[in-house]
Parts: sequence; structure tokens; C-alpha cells
Amino acid sequence: MSSPSDDVDPSENRTAERSPAVLPVSSRVTFNRLELNRILNLYGRMVADGEWRDYAIDFLKDRAVFSIFRRACEVPIYRIEKDPRLTRKQGAYSVISASGLILRRGHELDRVLLVIDRKLALI
Repeated sequence: MSSPSDDVDPSENRTAERSPAVLPVSSRVTFNRLELNRILNLYGRMVADGEWRDYAIDFLKDRAVFSIFRRACEVPIYRIEKDPRLTRKQGAYSVISASGLILRRGHELDRVLLVIDRKLALI
């Protein structure tokens, strides 16, 4: 009743099949956990205030972008970008308006987000 296929562990075949999918994506820029937590805290407060309704996150080869929408069918009202190439120059983080104007750029995410975080800016 034993066949040659019974001698092979089925989990070994599955691991071999999955190994190409487990490989890391080729050098994409991402937000780390602390950065994303800070951005999502701000986003959650603004959603609770009824100002923002949707967001999108894009991890590109040269930068990571968190786009904030008032409605899903519109262009983003703000884009929070992380561009590591600018780390030593003007700062990796920037907040960009819908018109493409850079509202603030800097080395620390918390200070850059103050431009759109009214509660912290007023204190």
C-alpha cells in the first residue's frame, strides 16, 4: 500500500514551491512602525473630526507616500512623503498639498506633521 510518493514529506514540497514568494521585495522605501503609528494617530483624529475620509499608502523604489483624501474620488489633499535621498540635505520627510506645494520639510516626522496637526500646533 505504500507508494513512492508516501516517502516524501508533503511540507517539503510546499516550502520549495513558496520560497520564491518569500523573498524580500527589491529595496523599496517604507515607513517603519513608529512613523506609521504617528501618521495613523493623526489620521484617526482627523477622521473623528470628520475632515478626512480615506487614505492610500504607496511604497515606491525611491520614496514612501501616505496620501490623505477628503473623499476617495478626489485627489489627495495632503501627501506625507519619506524620501531617504534627502536625509542629509533638507530632511527625509515632507508634507505636500494638493497643488504640489511643499508645506514643510524636515528631519523629524513629528515636527513636519505639525503643519497639518492643529491640536499640537496650538498648544
